[in-house]
Amino acid sequence: MSDQPCSSSVNRFSGALPASGGRKDHGWGSIREDRIFFHDLRVRRATEFIASTGIAQELQDLVTARTGRPRTCTVEGLLVGMTLCSRRNGSVAFNQVTDILFWGIPEEWRRRFGLTDKPDDRDGFEAAYGVVLRLFHAILAQMDPSPLPKNSRLPLQEAAAYAANADTDALAVREDRLDRICGTILQASVASIAHLMHEHWDGSLGVDATVIATFARGVRTDPLATHTSTDTDAGWYVREGDHADPHRPNPAGTGRANRKRTRNHPKFLFGYDATLAVTRNPHHIPNPALHGLGDPTEIPALVLGMKLGKPGHRPGAIGIKILTDIRGRGWPAGHLAGDAAYNNSKPKEWQLPLLALGYRPSYDYRSDQLGIQGSAYGAPLIEGSWACPSMPQHLIDATTDLHRPDNDPARIDPETWSRRINARTPYLLPAKGHPDEEGHQRRMCPAAAGKVQCPLKPASMGTNPALPLIQPVPSPVRPPKICEQTSITLAPEFGAKQWQYYPYGGPQWQQTYGKLRNAVEGMNGYTKNDAHEAIERAQNRRIRGIAAQSILLAFQLARANQRKIDAWTDTFPGANGIPRRRARRRTTQPLGTWTPKGHLEQPAG
Repeated sequence: MSDQPCSSSVNRFSGALPASGGRKDHGWGSIREDRIFFHDLRVRRATEFIASTGIAQELQDLVTARTGRPRTCTVEGLLVGMTLCSRRNGSVAFNQVTDILFWGIPEEWRRRFGLTDKPDDRDGFEAAYGVVLRLFHAILAQMDPSPLPKNSRLPLQEAAAYAANADTDALAVREDRLDRICGTILQASVASIAHLMHEHWDGSLGVDATVIATFARGVRTDPLATHTSTDTDAGWYVREGDHADPHRPNPAGTGRANRKRTRNHPKFLFGYDATLAVTRNPHHIPNPALHGLGDPTEIPALVLGMKLGKPGHRPGAIGIKILTDIRGRGWPAGHLAGDAAYNNSKPKEWQLPLLALGYRPSYDYRSDQLGIQGSAYGAPLIEGSWACPSMPQHLIDATTDLHRPDNDPARIDPETWSRRINARTPYLLPAKGHPDEEGHQRRMCPAAAGKVQCPLKPASMGTNPALPLIQPVPSPVRPPKICEQTSITLAPEFGAKQWQYYPYGGPQWQQTYGKLRNAVEGMNGYTKNDAHEAIERAQNRRIRGIAAQSILLAFQLARANQRKIDAWTDTFPGANGIPRRRARRRTTQPLGTWTPKGHLEQPAG
């Protein structure tokens, strides 16, 4: 049901707009002119959305004081007003939430939310605005994980004193509460298709951090700095040069006219890293239906988890908190793709907890992480995969040779790189069974598994002339353990920093990493659209502090999820067999776009 302008019969107090007289009225005049009345059905749906989160009563108990005057707005009413505002505008502005609650919903809902009548003038709006804002700040006080005050520039010594005297246990409780509440808001936003997700989504996620601005100015960070920012929880984000991969081959040609424009200047932004976990089935092949009908088994990319942090600070630890919350809500664990910031984390903060949660990682690597990354029992870890110690050197150096300078004669082209990557397969150590309860995995020598021929394993010689013939490296000591035995047992911490589930660069890795990275990058762009949520812009979240920014962002992302779900379900056939809208022809870039090295083979046709 569409919103309608609020008529004079709806307003309980009417009259001409008084002059502001220079007083701050929180935009009351323009808000009153653009007022919209929300009919019963829309308020009921918003109320059902908040009820499905299960957080209203919990927060109400936390902010209800045993003494003093009772509050004239319930937590349920505030959350419903925030939901209606975000669905209307894509963001939450508390002057608009005030107008919605006190003058934009039916009388019976106002009574349910404990709202008292206010005159429809500047003074009445200011009083109502104070009711709403005080309640929201009371909620924030119960989930703010930061010990620092907001809205004032603190001397650095005073800020350090606040941090030193903070009750870390109490702050940890608040952080857990904030993460859980943000997660339940996102959970409620996908509730309408949860049954389809449980049936058709395998639990795979793309995880990435995207920068968002905060409504506060940044301060200098050099030794001459004396004060903090008014948003003490935020930090500077700096990106040098172009974010795109400089090594990606140019599919359109080699001339300057065919190259895309690149960013030649750094980007500076004061705000937060918003880490998002986005759903996608990397191995699902959509079933194209007739007449442009949608595929109910192709679950759209949706934000299922989020958390804010200072830009570049402990991405692995933040990602694990998100994934732990998602698993705690009953969702399965599947494949997971993250950029180089994640596999560069400490194994105890990211890689090992990730395996304990049941996820199967796919990573990309920096130029200084290529080739041999470690070893165990003589078996080298080559770009995330355990391999035979006698793998030919040109195969070990395949990716390194790809990224050599243009004038280097050892440089290879992407086609040669792809052939060498595929030629690694027989030399990789195949898994023997599944990992045990503690994560230990048995892996076989490729000669013992019948993948190659090796003189150190006489039984493998002559079995199949088509198999590669190993030439063991001469050694004055005994052969490595992997060559003396048929298999070895690898502990989960062996090579944990760089290990990944699929061989790097192979077809399965390309499909998994490419699709999951495509999903999360696409969702970043979807939510940053200025016509809708515009999450990167600070003007849509004007309250400072990580708790306020997190809650407001959660409502924005919930609205983005619902927009995507509505667009997806509109392509399903109706009672007459005709969809409300045709499935949109994809105009996005090919799958290889988000494969950082850009070497994904293009599908035929």
